[in-house]
Amino acid sequence: MTYSVAVSGASGYAGGEILRILAAHPDVEIRTVTAHANAGQPLVAHQPHLRSLAHLTLQETTPEILSGHDVVFLALPHGQSGQYTDAITDAALVVDAGADHRLVSSADWDAFYGGPFHEPWAYGVPELVTTSGKQRRDLAGATRIAAPGCNASTVSLSLAPGVAAGVIDATDLVAVLAVGPSGAGKSLKPHLLASEVLGSANPYAVGGVHRHIPEVKQALRAAGAAEVHVSFTPVIVPMARGILATSSAPIAPGATDAEIRGAWEDAYGDERFVQLLPEGAFPRTADVIGANTALMGLHIDRDANRVTVVTALDNLVKGTAGAAVQSMNIALGLDEGRALTVNGVAP
Repeated sequence: MTYSVAVSGASGYAGGEILRILAAHPDVEIRTVTAHANAGQPLVAHQPHLRSLAHLTLQETTPEILSGHDVVFLALPHGQSGQYTDAITDAALVVDAGADHRLVSSADWDAFYGGPFHEPWAYGVPELVTTSGKQRRDLAGATRIAAPGCNASTVSLSLAPGVAAGVIDATDLVAVLAVGPSGAGKSLKPHLLASEVLGSANPYAVGGVHRHIPEVKQALRAAGAAEVHVSFTPVIVPMARGILATSSAPIAPGATDAEIRGAWEDAYGDERFVQLLPEGAFPRTADVIGANTALMGLHIDRDANRVTVVTALDNLVKGTAGAAVQSMNIALGLDEGRALTVNGVAP
């Protein structure tokens, strides 16, 4: 069966990455691409690297144009998806790459986003450890999926195995992330200009205000944490893509080194797209560019009584578009890795 697909926000980074992956997917036909201000223009005017899709023209983003497809991907700014998801009723599957359907708490939405609150959908991080197993169980057969926030899923994947196994304390988590500016989208913003970013590292959303914090807490509570407190500091660095997250947590009383490392080995030993590196090895963002892979290195620091996990992934692939397509594959009953690769691009 071939599934017809529409992608909204197709002129942006996330929408473009969804299209790049889907262009190689043998089970889908990209039928419709939409935008707002760029409607009426050729797709390749905004995504010149997508040569196989040069025949497509950006249409207006309306419920009527998005309807009538088997699968609809929404790659819109936070707070804009809900107006369309409420109106699209005939699509077998809708995948939202924005934040509108990620949070289960309306109080968290009001505190970090504001505007109308929309019902939570199945969370699109298949490998995430939960108290009932893995998140992919909720994705199988799902009709509505919320793709994750890239920073949030990186930290959650880094720490959930330790939370679920009871070998770390979730009340004193620290995460510092080096992130590429593509995670902020394609809209012109002065602090993302090349002259501001090149040759500099720029912290932002410091002090517990980043919008991905409630998403991290929600994921770790789903992994079994009774209480979660996290210091979360992202830093923009001069690389177009990528996240390198250094996350740490206190070691739970009595946890042995074997139990600690075993928690991550048990969680990811059989996973295709989340891989724990050998002891003493740590990833680089260069190793995962273009791949749907999260690479993870773990260190047990007995002197500081903390576990440190360093995770690298491509924010536009495993962090967003790859997670969205992987979740789509699961929901449709396809091979989970269809059109996705574990191989990065080097140099």
